[in-house]
Amino acid sequence: MKAPVKSSASSSRVPFPAAASPPEQREGLFPLLAEHAHEQVSIFFEPSSGYRGIIAIHDTTLGPALGGTRFWNYKSDEEALIDALRLSRGMTYKAAVAGLNLGGGKSVVIGDNRTLRREAIFRAHGRHIESLGGRYITAEDVGTSTQDMEFIRVETQHVTGLLGKSGDPSPVTAYGVYRGIKACAKLRWGSDSLTGKTIAVQGCGHVGYFLCKLLFEEGVKLIVTDIDPQRVKTVVQDFRATAVKPDEIYSQAADIFAPCALGAIINDETIPKLKVQVVAGGANNQLAEERHGDVLAERDILYAPDYVINGGGLINVNAELHGWSLERARNKAGEIYDTILRVFEIANEEGIPSYQAADRLAEQRIASIAKVKKSFV
Repeated sequence: MKAPVKSSASSSRVPFPAAASPPEQREGLFPLLAEHAHEQVSIFFEPSSGYRGIIAIHDTTLGPALGGTRFWNYKSDEEALIDALRLSRGMTYKAAVAGLNLGGGKSVVIGDNRTLRREAIFRAHGRHIESLGGRYITAEDVGTSTQDMEFIRVETQHVTGLLGKSGDPSPVTAYGVYRGIKACAKLRWGSDSLTGKTIAVQGCGHVGYFLCKLLFEEGVKLIVTDIDPQRVKTVVQDFRATAVKPDEIYSQAADIFAPCALGAIINDETIPKLKVQVVAGGANNQLAEERHGDVLAERDILYAPDYVINGGGLINVNAELHGWSLERARNKAGEIYDTILRVFEIANEEGIPSYQAADRLAEQRIASIAKVKKSFV
């Protein structure tokens, strides 16, 4: 039985929605939580550290919910909540299609991730995680580091991505994206060789950097961008890439567009600018709305569903949980190649866009495991 959606607080309630909110605002909160059948949402506020955190658990049919902690200066509490809900659902599907025995969850910490006063914030977050009794396991995400995970570890065992263990998941994530791109090339051009192809990479952070390295080693011509000029400079120097301004990356004449930054970048404004045959990258929630996946299909642009192609990070932290070697984690991430091909096979068989085919594949596995009955208590 799924646990009810609930809100908890260590000292005082987070003001969302406020007690004086109009009826229509109050009525809108629980439908938002119920939209994708989330099992539980927990909201904590710890005043001495200023910690404000939201943990969303989407589904634990396959196992405990696993998902990273994102530290971000959201414009509003509602925006933070929606991000946690979307990302946690994506983690459920990501674990399912990757063949892992994990559910989906996500946590967000609201605030300036550049702060140096991190210990108290992340120890408070660790206590928040511990209060959930093992239903949720966290790891790194945007705005957090392995050192932050060490602070969390002081308060709870339900954390991965620790120093000296699996650590930074970016190399494994990038390898999975690379393998997914090769699968897309196989489907589009009949060969998975990327030699001579032009790929526009948006985002030169950890995943973007390691992806560019793999692509460069196979003879790919790289066009790159990032909001951080130093990251761009590093990739240009290391991999002979061509740099463009952030808003120019969408209109580049290339074979493949690889988004590896934040989400919602495939939208009404950017799709008309695309001059590529494939969209395949490491960013989460690339489609601003699901209908944009339909638009890509209508334009005959092959889209690799984000939570399928970027599952290497989750595979990496799962490896830590189960004591896998780095080689085994990398090999598992390499299976993304076959999973991508299976997604497109379903899309072709059922005449549906690839993002719907990926959902179908995930839902089939979750449904089949949900039917398995316990043989003992």
